[in-house]
Amino acid sequence: MSDSRVHLPVVGQNADPETAAAPRRRHPEWIRAQLPTKPAYFELRAMVKELKLHTVCESASCPNIGECWTRRALTIMILGDICTRSCRFCDVTTGRPLPPDPDEPRRVAEMLGRLQLEHTVITCVDRDDLPDFGAAHWAETIRLVKEACPSMTLEILAGDFKGNTDLVDIVLAADPDVFAHNLETVPRLSRQVRVQASYPRSYKILEHARKQDAVTKTGLMLGLGETREEVEAVLTELAGLGVDIVTLGQYLSPSKQHLAIERYVHPTEFAELEAFAREAGITHVVSGPLVRSSYHADGQAALVRSLRTR
Repeated sequence: MSDSRVHLPVVGQNADPETAAAPRRRHPEWIRAQLPTKPAYFELRAMVKELKLHTVCESASCPNIGECWTRRALTIMILGDICTRSCRFCDVTTGRPLPPDPDEPRRVAEMLGRLQLEHTVITCVDRDDLPDFGAAHWAETIRLVKEACPSMTLEILAGDFKGNTDLVDIVLAADPDVFAHNLETVPRLSRQVRVQASYPRSYKILEHARKQDAVTKTGLMLGLGETREEVEAVLTELAGLGVDIVTLGQYLSPSKQHLAIERYVHPTEFAELEAFAREAGITHVVSGPLVRSSYHADGQAALVRSLRTR
């Protein structure tokens, strides 16, 4: 993504070459992102560069980077910027990563200490090349951030640790305020969307974290070919599990090499699904076309504190 624009891809870019010359469809009017033009955005970008950190905002070409970074809200991505998995929706680079940087946790803590945020989200690339899939690095990062920012609530968006719940416990022992792991899509599409992941394994990780009394969160992308009934079935299942926070957002294809957008979900349907989720028993739902897992999470400090004292 360039420095001066938000990368909003168009539908159908991974169409058959014979139809590639057809006129591009524009995003509907409700898909509009704020361009990164304000000084706060550039100040935050400079700080990220100074401390040699990575953000999912940049690596995954998030359309909300202009809006969020202007509010000094960012999602730092640890364990490098090269992922060992090749999810077909994600713009993060796939390849052979470098060894984890042992100084990265300190730099993450330094940056968040400077920003003095009320709440932040940290995520990671998948590190299937590591024996513990990055659990120890996660734990060290959480500990140092909590020391540097004792009044800030910390949400982590972690991978599936290949279903190893002992590794999840290592991360939970460092005491993040929210443990998030995204299902991303409905069970029928899971293998197609997340090639090396599985819906049962992701569900197992969320279920385990919830049984450990962690505040749990997950998210789904819509527009990948799922049906309304499939989404409602997942929301009902998550309500039964006791997941605390759920996000629903529109999938936007980063490039022609990624999955195409099957349909644009209208804001009215997002509102209806939010109402359905709340009626099912999920009390904290963020649903809308531009919603991403960490979208407006910076305003959830009070909510997280209340959930931790339940």
